[in-house]
Amino acid sequence: MVDQFKARWKLAAGFLTLTIVLVALSLVYSNADAQNKTLYWGTRGDDVINAQVKLKNWGYYDGIVDGIYGPKTFQAVKKFQAKNGLKVDGVIGPQTWRALGFNPVYAQEQGGRNRATNASRTDINQGDLWLLSKVVMGEAADEPYIGKVAVAAVILNRVESPKFPDTLAGVVYQPLAFESVNNGQYNREVSDEALKAARDAMNGWDPTGGALYFWNPYKPVSKWIWSRTITGQFGKHVFGI
Repeated sequence: MVDQFKARWKLAAGFLTLTIVLVALSLVYSNADAQNKTLYWGTRGDDVINAQVKLKNWGYYDGIVDGIYGPKTFQAVKKFQAKNGLKVDGVIGPQTWRALGFNPVYAQEQGGRNRATNASRTDINQGDLWLLSKVVMGEAADEPYIGKVAVAAVILNRVESPKFPDTLAGVVYQPLAFESVNNGQYNREVSDEALKAARDAMNGWDPTGGALYFWNPYKPVSKWIWSRTITGQFGKHVFGI
């Protein structure tokens, strides 16, 4: 009888230990997933839920915890960033994750490059270079080389303009700013030419004359965009201020 009791106790203890281990692992991997992703308008998934829960608990978010990075989440993140002395761009990157209580060690992205923030024309950050080249690839893959540089220059001009967010990630992930980010085309494999064009733009080459906008006149566009002062055309894109 005693032996049976001991056997049952050991079995129960084993199940309890296994349950604790599985729960712990699930929490670890949940946090790891959140650590390794930049979140922005349109992102969906468990990472967004993690952020929404934190923001809701701290009184920044009053929406539904649904895992969808929509306008309420975007505004909540901006309020949280402003309150905590962070760059107010509505993008949850490494610094915002830390402020939310996570301890991110960002996973290396394609080519072993780490995503980062704060673009500079004189001090090239490899993370910024890679992110910029991704958007160049998404927006201007079929354009001539100067057209690729021009697209990169517009993005960098926006970083420097008071009309737009002051970080590269903030500009790139601004809601509905770039079609290729919205539809995921910017995640295509980056060509050497796109990478070189991004580097040239970050080194100061701006063939657009300071343009803040570009558009394809062969596609349906808003009437407002044609009110911009046109500074040039490279390939299929028209550029303006």
